[in-house]
Amino acid sequence: MEETNINVLYIDDEPNNINSFKASFRRTFKVFTAESAEEGRKILASEEVHVILSDQRMPKETGIEFFQSILQSHPDPIRILITGYTDINAVIDAINVGQVYKYLTKPWNEEDIKNFIIKAFEVVDLRQKNRELTERLIDANTKLEFLARQGLLS
Repeated sequence: MEETNINVLYIDDEPNNINSFKASFRRTFKVFTAESAEEGRKILASEEVHVILSDQRMPKETGIEFFQSILQSHPDPIRILITGYTDINAVIDAINVGQVYKYLTKPWNEEDIKNFIIKAFEVVDLRQKNRELTERLIDANTKLEFLARQGLLS
């Protein structure tokens, strides 16, 4: 899959960070941005998103709280937490509560972010292919069981 087919949601309450992210990655990925967790949920409701990057410290809801809140409704996107603070408890919470794939600190390195997004998408893509293969296997098994019950298999 081409990188431009990777849909990325970036959530940060600081407009300068959003503008910087868009400027850095809009030619590489399809980028959606939100200035709050609430805006992020609206985008998730209307767009297919493969990778979500969220700032940890936001006014109404932390990145971890946002990730935790979308686990049931949007389990597939890979979650990456970004913060300007190195708080070990936030790291532990991110992994345990928000099921975060990566934890990055600001200022972020553009090439690192690009590589992490590509690797995260590979995980999403493999999970989808695995689901499809499993469904095909179940379907084939069901058909074989039917034929066996009909005595059509020797």
